[in-house]
Amino acid sequence: MVGTNLKAEAMALMNKRTELEAQMNAIIERLCQPGGPGISGNLVDSEGFPRSDIDIPAVRAERQRLAELRSDYKDITEKINENIQLLHSARLAPRSSLNKDLDNNEGANNQDSSTASAAVSAPSRNVLPRDTLTAMDVDATVSLPFAVVDEIAEASPAAEDGLQLGDRIVKFGNVEAGDNLLPRLASEAQTNHGCPILVIVMRQGALINLTMTPRTWQGRGLLGCHFQML
Repeated sequence: MVGTNLKAEAMALMNKRTELEAQMNAIIERLCQPGGPGISGNLVDSEGFPRSDIDIPAVRAERQRLAELRSDYKDITEKINENIQLLHSARLAPRSSLNKDLDNNEGANNQDSSTASAAVSAPSRNVLPRDTLTAMDVDATVSLPFAVVDEIAEASPAAEDGLQLGDRIVKFGNVEAGDNLLPRLASEAQTNHGCPILVIVMRQGALINLTMTPRTWQGRGLLGCHFQML
């Protein structure tokens, strides 16, 4: 019963997280459209005056809403991961108990051994319901993006290798969510100058594997894009 409740709660949270992803993608798409301010671009022109080509109050509202959604997304992902750990604990605990019972019954007569064998086989089939979270579900819950692509230069390595505006970075080479992300990303790109690396992005709710090669081109940097930390 506990496993069933945790499973139901985890699946409900996953559905909620998918809804949040759709809302965040929609906001990012609107902010990052051609001529748009992006999710972190300046709202003033080169002379320091408010930009006349955008609706500044609307942009600020969109950015504020995006920040709220990101916070909710992080909280939900953490809760899903907690449920996953509890489900694994519930699955492992009965096995440990059964092993202990077997040790205590060692040396019993044939009838007792037969009874013990039946006790082992019956509960072990019902530790968790059949619809328990799969390995694929577990992988999905730990895929927490740590950055979003808010700028890509035309004809840059990033553009040529398939990166798109609004892509959220889950893994960049050996870099995943954590501390000191900007220097780690820069170091990863420099270390792999001219070498292909695996980049995993979340795009419209789906995980996409890209192969990107940091390299010199006519523009700045080795990728020609900008990551905004989440």
